[in-house]
Amino acid sequence: QVQLVESGGGLVQAGGSLRLSCAGSGRTFSSYAMGWFRQAPGKEREFVARASSSAGTTYADSVKGRFTISRENAKNTVYLQMNSLKPEDTAVYYCAADRTLGWYPQATMRGSYDLWGQGTQVTVSS
Repeated sequence: QVQLVESGGGLVQAGGSLRLSCAGSGRTFSSYAMGWFRQAPGKEREFVARASSSAGTTYADSVKGRFTISRENAKNTVYLQMNSLKPEDTAVYYCAADRTLGWYPQATMRGSYDLWGQGTQVTVSS
C-alpha cells in the first residue's frame, strides 16, 4: 500500500509561487491516479487537481491557468506547481491516491480517493 508525505508548503506573498511535492512509498505508485485537494479553515476539503497516466490532467476552475500538476513515477512523486498565488489559496493542501485510473464523474470528489497524506500548510499574504 502506498503511503503519502507532502512537503513544500510555507508562507508566500500574493503573486508568488510555491511547489508542493508528494512522495509516495511502495511499488505500485504508478498504478494510482494522484490528486491534490485543499481545505481552508471552516471550509470543506475541495478538489484542486488530478493527474492520471491514462487520462491526463484535470483542474478546478479556481486554479486553472495558475497551478500545474505533474508526476514522476520513477521517483514516486507528484508535484503541484502553484503560480500567481492569491490569499484565497491559503489552505492545508493534501495529496491523495485513487486506485481507479482514468477519468470518471466522481474523480473530483474526496470520497473517491483511497489514500491521503498528512497535509502541508500554504499561507498567502496580501
